[in-house]
Amino acid sequence: MAKEIERKFLVTGEGWRALAEAAVSIRQFYLDAEPDRSVRVRIREGAALLTLKFGVHARIRDEFEYTIPLADAEEMLDFAVGCVVEKTRYNVRHGGHLYEVDVFGGDLAGLVVAELETPEDVPNSALPAWLGREVTGQTEFYNASLALHGRPGEVA
Repeated sequence: MAKEIERKFLVTGEGWRALAEAAVSIRQFYLDAEPDRSVRVRIREGAALLTLKFGVHARIRDEFEYTIPLADAEEMLDFAVGCVVEKTRYNVRHGGHLYEVDVFGGDLAGLVVAELETPEDVPNSALPAWLGREVTGQTEFYNASLALHGRPGEVA
């Protein structure tokens, strides 16, 4: 089990694009999504992961992750709650930290969110300028909420 400190931000600038190292297409869906827990299946690059997250604290939660057969993941799609979230994830490094910038497609097109997962809390002064408003703890920006309820009303 790993503890993670996770922060989420809306992305307002394009400065991150010049720093992007890699891009990968992701499809993910939820088998359960509650305020204190979620069960997610993520498919990327021909592989599938089952992730369980527990906890109500926005920045720190318990996370368990397991590789599962791709065929099983495709079958589990029949049990998804909400819609499938489709996005392209870009890895962007800044200040010695890795940011995952998600550019959403489909019904969520236009939404761009950056996540920073670290073992330590990064001070605001060390964050890149292309990050906009922090949305850590705003559940409408959690991927599970996006799958269940769609795009939040205000993203600027």
